[in-house]
Amino acid sequence: MERISKISPFMVMEILKEASNIDHVIHMEIGEPDLDPPPSVIESLERAIKDRRYFYTPSLGIGELREKIAEHYYKKYRVDISPHRVVITTGTSGAFLVAYSILMSAGEKVVLADPSYPCYKNFAHLLDINPVFLPVDESTNYIISVDMLKEHRDIKALHISSPSNPTGSVYGKEDLASLVEYCQERDIYFISDEVYQGLVYDREEHTALEFSDGAIVISGFSKWFCMPGFRIGWMILPEELIPKAERVIQNVFISAPTLSQYAALGAFDYEYLEKVKQTFKKRRDILYEGLKDLFEVPVKPEGAFYIWANIDRYSEDSETFCREVLKNAKVAITPGTDFGKNKTENFVRFSYTKDEEALREGLRRIKNYLIK
Repeated sequence: MERISKISPFMVMEILKEASNIDHVIHMEIGEPDLDPPPSVIESLERAIKDRRYFYTPSLGIGELREKIAEHYYKKYRVDISPHRVVITTGTSGAFLVAYSILMSAGEKVVLADPSYPCYKNFAHLLDINPVFLPVDESTNYIISVDMLKEHRDIKALHISSPSNPTGSVYGKEDLASLVEYCQERDIYFISDEVYQGLVYDREEHTALEFSDGAIVISGFSKWFCMPGFRIGWMILPEELIPKAERVIQNVFISAPTLSQYAALGAFDYEYLEKVKQTFKKRRDILYEGLKDLFEVPVKPEGAFYIWANIDRYSEDSETFCREVLKNAKVAITPGTDFGKNKTENFVRFSYTKDEEALREGLRRIKNYLIK
């Protein structure tokens, strides 16, 4: 029971629950795309249903999808990987659980940024793994550097995300190369959460696989591909870890959702996905321009679909502030405390997963409330 008590509640879900009882709320709290997936996803899903493709698949996933994902890495990054290294998972959440379970034992350490996505540490707690938090801020562009790692010993794994949630920061080529090299030299597992890849707006994006076959890359179809409810993700693993991952998936999940796997075969419509990217880029610009006059926004997000905003000119309690904004402005946003303890009580996260009209109306409501 002790490990369960360490798992922190999601305040964003509490905000969502409260918002469901209020009419005409503008939702900027949940990181869920509002856009439809590529049309070929629905076509693939309908075809799978017609062909009665709703039985268990191999635990590592259907061969066609593993091949499609391997092909995707070559098309997008010019990285040549074997389809046998691709593992299909039940969302990225399933991938994190599998990765942690095959890489680390109870008591070992995984390094995380603070702030970062809260489920990382909660998966660690479930497995009695010790999360070690490195504070990141504007001065580091909210990313981890090699110099930060040098202060810590006996690290088993480093887990980064690029683009990151909640800040939208992106690890550049040099950042990734230096971290991967450092970890390789010290037998530290390098885990890269790349689920927001494809939604990088102002710079070139890179996968950790460009720098090492030993990197563990986790991604999925929930964000850029606009398929959150399909619960389908993937891992790229070194060959020697595949049997371990297969064993865990066989016991915990059996396999990823079958219909979702077949639907995902239609997801790689790059012309459509470019439109998705440009839609979110335009939304980012609208929300960023509107928020930077109301709050201190320490970094302009380079990717994903979030803005990390400092509220200390109004409040030093982000949870109370979010509830007040919900009650008085009818706009739902996420308390920074969901993402760690590094001054997060002074921050909130805005999600721009709503259309331009909703974003502008949300800005208007928040501005009027703050003025009053």
